[in-house]
Amino acid sequence: MNKIIGVLGLGVFGSTIAKELGEHYFDVIAVDRDLMDVNRVEEYVVQGVQGDITDLDLLKSIGFEKCDTVVIGTGSNLESSVLAVLNCKKLGIKKIIAKAKNKVHKEILLEVGAHEIIRPEKEMGDRVARNLMRNKILDVIELDEDNAIIEFLTPKEWVGKSLVQLDLRNKYGINVIGMKNAEGEKLQVNVLPDEKISPKSLLVAIGEPHTFEHLDYTNQLK
Repeated sequence: MNKIIGVLGLGVFGSTIAKELGEHYFDVIAVDRDLMDVNRVEEYVVQGVQGDITDLDLLKSIGFEKCDTVVIGTGSNLESSVLAVLNCKKLGIKKIIAKAKNKVHKEILLEVGAHEIIRPEKEMGDRVARNLMRNKILDVIELDEDNAIIEFLTPKEWVGKSLVQLDLRNKYGINVIGMKNAEGEKLQVNVLPDEKISPKSLLVAIGEPHTFEHLDYTNQLK
């Protein structure tokens, strides 16, 4: 049985989520005050409703309590977001994700019961800035606040040295879990400690990303 996802507010953020979920065959119930916005996502959702997202009776009348997760996509109006979160709690929604305009809004929405907060403008800005600053890092996949999988090209100073000699765990807080020695080569996992680093090697590591990223941004990976 497909998850049922509710989307409250169909601006750019909410409508993008509704469309993406709908294209992947998730059942989406979407609500917005603006009929034009509702019509824009009509082909992607199982139910699109024009109405006030803060109206609890409306949400009950369309069976919104069936939703497994709800995304509250209106971030500029704090009062509407707070009321939407409270209504979702009253309906017993298991996971409530809310968009927040700023840090203060984020703290308030968490306080009233949202489980997860998204600040899309800030997160996209952070992502673009990190991409611009990278030198050796190719990709970072965050696992939680303190751990990530990091894919990076090896600095020239590492060539010819083994993982034991480099002592990456103590120096950078990472553990190498994979390596490629040439372009297009299949990723080698379970890398041996005495494995030597060759020119143009690509490494995949897991660990605390913040220190490693900072050293990469400042060209201090040596």
